[in-house]
Amino acid sequence: MKKSGSSKLPVLGWREWVELPELGVPAIKAKVDTGARSSSLHVFGLEEFQKDGSAWVRFEIHPKQRSRSGGIKTEAKVLEFRSVRSSSGKSSVRPVIVTAISLLNKTWPIELTLARRDEMGFRMLLGREAFRGRFLVDASSSYYAGKPARLKAATSTKQ
Repeated sequence: MKKSGSSKLPVLGWREWVELPELGVPAIKAKVDTGARSSSLHVFGLEEFQKDGSAWVRFEIHPKQRSRSGGIKTEAKVLEFRSVRSSSGKSSVRPVIVTAISLLNKTWPIELTLARRDEMGFRMLLGREAFRGRFLVDASSSYYAGKPARLKAATSTKQ
């Protein structure tokens, strides 16, 4: 039976191009995963440091799939360190940050774990907590939000 009001939600495909504006990422392909609770971002050179008495991380994001070109260096305040179990069943402790995501003309904050996702097919995984109550997912389609005209290769640093 269909839940009332659910048809009023916009629809996402199983993969979408998203923007992470606070991290300086104009476009990154994300797998929309209803089976994963949390969202994860593949990062390089993850480094923890202290700033104003709080835990922070600096890292590099390579938005282009299977490429290290166009790297974006950034940093963010750590919300917490969380034990996360991967789809292969392996647990690891990852830093969690809160950052804005933009998709289908909407922008909202999400929690994002930072990890090395070398073995995974996507640089970003969008877990259900990030889109619960905001979107429905059509597992048979992709790119409801469209594709970016072109990915920007400029490197930027956000603080």
